[in-house]
Amino acid sequence: MKPIIERVDAPALAAHRAGLTELLIDAVESGSSVGFVLPLPPEEAGEYWDGLAPSITGGSRLLWVARDASGLLGTVQLELTLKKNGVNRAEVQKLLVHTRVRRHGVARALMQTVEARARELRRGLLFLDTETGSAAERFYQALDYTCIGGLPEYACSPRGEWRANAIYYKTLFSRGASA
Repeated sequence: MKPIIERVDAPALAAHRAGLTELLIDAVESGSSVGFVLPLPPEEAGEYWDGLAPSITGGSRLLWVARDASGLLGTVQLELTLKKNGVNRAEVQKLLVHTRVRRHGVARALMQTVEARARELRRGLLFLDTETGSAAERFYQALDYTCIGGLPEYACSPRGEWRANAIYYKTLFSRGASA
């Protein structure tokens, strides 16, 4: 069954807070390097989601959730560059899929949604970073993202190990030199 993907605005963020909190904790506990270390208390995870409300309200961040009858399955964010010289790009952030439904197409469905919306917004260049050697890295490669390098000891893993990141991009369309 294909998940239902919906965009979450700031008022709906509060309604999804519990599910998003559980999703973030599940990701960190399963080793996903998404900016948090263990242990991740529910209060800290919830505060992260609460902190997104201003950027969602202000229009610089878009947030989607994937769900089915059982609840939230995944989420992803797109942070829009608002500088006039960067309106062609956006950063994909915090693609999270619950461990109980990984490898069932949820991440792909979320990324297809992000890419479609980026095209609508005339954001032809998407970029992201992930942990070098992770399953996420292989996933982005399968979606035709190109690695341009990374930085050593960029971030601490959930279990306290310093790891390199890998920086990826994907060109959805080109504006050309005259744009």
